[in-house]
Amino acid sequence: MVLINRCLILNNYICNNIKRMVNQEKFSERLSLILTHYGLTASAFAEKLQVQPSSISHLLSGRNKPSLDLVLKMLEEFKEIDLQWLINGKGTFPKSNSQAQRIRSTKTEEKEIERIVIFYSDGTFSSHDPA
Repeated sequence: MVLINRCLILNNYICNNIKRMVNQEKFSERLSLILTHYGLTASAFAEKLQVQPSSISHLLSGRNKPSLDLVLKMLEEFKEIDLQWLINGKGTFPKSNSQAQRIRSTKTEEKEIERIVIFYSDGTFSSHDPA
């Protein structure tokens, strides 16, 4: 019984910290990028994660923050999602990009690539560090 209580306390602690760490206004944008990347509708995404479509709709609209359960399901189902990127926008998506890996290892005339910045047509960008 004590172990169950500790697990519940730990689960509540993690859930509360994830909810505080989430950059909510940008989370819905990152979720939209995930849907676009995988070519999924919100309802197809919900089906893959075995959650209600309304929960994805509420996340996309910014009404709700993601639960720990949903975050874990996303990371399990979609291996290219980086936890730090998903929660607070730090890091890259997708995390395993073979083209980025090839570029990272490229050197030009005794110069090493320091950073690659990709600009998208919607005004956003992503930065890739070779480290």
